[in-house]
Amino acid sequence: MSRIGRKPIPVPSGVDITIQPGTVTVKGPKGQLAEQIHRDITVTQEGAEIVVTRPTDRGPHRALHGLSRSLIANMVEGVTDGFSKTLEIQGVGYRASLKGSTLDLALGFSHPVSVDAPEGIEFEVPQPTRIVVKGTDKQLVGETAAKIRKKRPPEPYKGKGIRYEGEYVVRKVGKRA
Repeated sequence: MSRIGRKPIPVPSGVDITIQPGTVTVKGPKGQLAEQIHRDITVTQEGAEIVVTRPTDRGPHRALHGLSRSLIANMVEGVTDGFSKTLEIQGVGYRASLKGSTLDLALGFSHPVSVDAPEGIEFEVPQPTRIVVKGTDKQLVGETAAKIRKKRPPEPYKGKGIRYEGEYVVRKVGKRA
């Protein structure tokens, strides 16, 4: 049996969960999230816990069991604490600034690059070389951070570009005279 799927999800106080056939909705202090769950997977609320069960031990059901449990657990964590990803900018003259909900990036191009915050995402720029992407939806936070990183990924020769906090970039030796 799936070790992840078998684990019950604790529901903190202040979080309301609505379970309907095929849909789980989680409402909390930071907002509301909804996710569609496969019709074969059963989600029940027992007291202050949510239990996810599967009908058989067949491969597709085993895969959906752990996935469904993880998605619901991420929704519960998102509406209580939220998620964040930090990006670092390295390079001479590379910087970020915030104008309203739009992130303006100077990345060595002839023009500034603007990134609009999607619904449910907010940006913070504590330093000109640091960007924090925050939100309640884990998938949307990761996707938005990846889109920002894609504007100028770190290159291997000088290490310039946008990278995740703590990301290690393998450096290459340049040409020798």
